[in-house]
Amino acid sequence: MSTPSRAARLAPVVNIAEEAERKAVQRLGHFQQQVAQAQAKLAELERFREDYQLQWINRGGQGVNGSWLLNYQRFLAQLETAMTQQRQSLAWHQSNLNNARGTWQQAYARVEGLRKLVQRYMDEARRLEDKREQKLLDELSQRLPRSSAY
Repeated sequence: MSTPSRAARLAPVVNIAEEAERKAVQRLGHFQQQVAQAQAKLAELERFREDYQLQWINRGGQGVNGSWLLNYQRFLAQLETAMTQQRQSLAWHQSNLNNARGTWQQAYARVEGLRKLVQRYMDEARRLEDKREQKLLDELSQRLPRSSAY
């Protein structure tokens, strides 16, 4: 029974690294989705505020009473608060995304480094095997009787 090659011994390590990289990609995708959702929600709030401000322009031209104006200002303030909170949420999700991207980049670099190491080990083993075969062939050719030319 022969001992496993260095490349074969690294296979479990490579598998673990590949699994970690797959999980990092999944997390990256999850956080990209959360950022996109947060951006969409913020854009929706901004559109809603613009529409609401247009109501002010249209309604203001017709004249408004004090209670309408007070309600308008209150609602606009609440809308601004919601937008501020959504911007904070977006920043938080972007931070998570950046962290996940860094984690994935590290995992990817680790996998690539291990793959290169395995390839180097395989190349070394192939070269050693080629040398061994060449040596055997050389020994065999020296043992064979030389045929003379007729």
